[in-house]
Amino acid sequence: MGKLFRGKGKYSDEDLENEEMLEEEDDEIEDDEEEEEDGDGSEDGEESEEEEVDSGEDEDDDSEDDEEEDDEEEEVDRRTLRRRRRVRNQIIAYSVVFVILAAIIAGGVFIGTKIAGSVREKRIAAKQEELKDQLEAEQEAQAAHDVVIDAPETMEVEEEDYLGELVDSYLSEMPLEDKVAGLFIVTPEALTGVSTAIQAGEGTQTALNEYAVGGLIYFDKNIEDREQLAEMLANTESMSRYPIFLGVDEEGGAVSRVAESGIDVIRVDDMATIGANGDTAQAYEAGLTIGTYLKELGFNLDFAPVADVADSGDGALGDRVFGSDAALVGDMVSNMVDGIEGTGVSSCLKHFPGIGSVEGDTHDGRVETTKTLDEMRNSDFISFKAGIEAGADFVMVSHVTATAVDETDVPCSLSKTVITDILRNELGFEGVVITDALDMGAITEYYTSEEAAVQAIEAGADMLLMPEDFYVAYDALLEAVQGGTISEERIDESLRRIYRVKCEGKIFG
Repeated sequence: MGKLFRGKGKYSDEDLENEEMLEEEDDEIEDDEEEEEDGDGSEDGEESEEEEVDSGEDEDDDSEDDEEEDDEEEEVDRRTLRRRRRVRNQIIAYSVVFVILAAIIAGGVFIGTKIAGSVREKRIAAKQEELKDQLEAEQEAQAAHDVVIDAPETMEVEEEDYLGELVDSYLSEMPLEDKVAGLFIVTPEALTGVSTAIQAGEGTQTALNEYAVGGLIYFDKNIEDREQLAEMLANTESMSRYPIFLGVDEEGGAVSRVAESGIDVIRVDDMATIGANGDTAQAYEAGLTIGTYLKELGFNLDFAPVADVADSGDGALGDRVFGSDAALVGDMVSNMVDGIEGTGVSSCLKHFPGIGSVEGDTHDGRVETTKTLDEMRNSDFISFKAGIEAGADFVMVSHVTATAVDETDVPCSLSKTVITDILRNELGFEGVVITDALDMGAITEYYTSEEAAVQAIEAGADMLLMPEDFYVAYDALLEAVQGGTISEERIDESLRRIYRVKCEGKIFG
């Protein structure tokens, strides 16, 4: 107890010693009181004896009175001490009770706080778990929403809209004369009037200002070396008021204008050799190799690959064809298109609807195919369909006459049945349809430049390649539009296809 109250700072060591003395005195007083009680019990029995003594000892009365007074004073002191002790004990007891109560209250408060804190933590944890579940549910709902709304498709739609707006911006400011000129791809010699074009100078600039042709095609005679070719193509592109196609025949093998010119590029085998290996990866590598060096030089259009299917005999195309198995040819064509288009160069499937099995050469004159439409579907169309699905930008229509398909007996390049009904509607091609060279015998022997140009556009062609007389063909087509034979809307329809390819290469190439 001394330690407890010493800690509280209420009593000193001296006080505690006095307390011990008081306790000893209290014990003595209690003993004396017991003795007095015993004495009182014997007083009645010895009363006579005491009276005798008292009577015999009168001389001692004064001293006894003094002793009694002293005893009474001691009794008073003892009672006072007892009273003080009782008060002190009560104070101590109350203090102990107070301390105990304070400890109990503090403990209760502490325990209550812990319990409340625990309850609060549980509530917070429960709330957090509830919020977590709610967030997960929202994320799952968002994920489901994202599945429904395909992000790549949305991006594709945005790019499509932007591309369409860019195309419309060109067409909206283009005069009719430029629109008509934009449907032609010609040689630089046909445009400028020079015998052999090996550079693009003032003559090229003047010609492009007057005739904003859609593109130019180059041959081996236009190529001297790498630097000369690259400079000519770059200058031509910079001189054109509109995006312009700069094309070349680069199939691999013998029909490779650049590789055969002597420029140091990686040479690619002919298609027959690649097809014989049966390895479609080689077809892809061939397209990638050709597209890469063409792009480096400045070309953006390659008139390849050949998508014709050969028959069991020797066709006119020889080793330019992958083979006679339509499915294998389709795989080869698809992979080569991937390789070329992947470099930013447009590819062109040729020669629709297929001349791999015909005898004769349309360069020299009329050539016919007797295949029915069903036979074409089971053979040539397989490979062309594969190339279209691979993303070829162009399809070239040949001058072969398909007598079992079009009763009008016209070359396919001038046939609405072949171009619109079959290539567009049945095979679903939405890119640029271009004729084979219109200066070939199969056309020039039977049609004038004016007739061939107008009939090809009416049949559904978008671009006219190398008419026999560019200026005459251009004037005839312009007059047909101005006179209402062909609507300007029809010209715009082709230009939109053309400029979608041009602008896509301009934006994403």
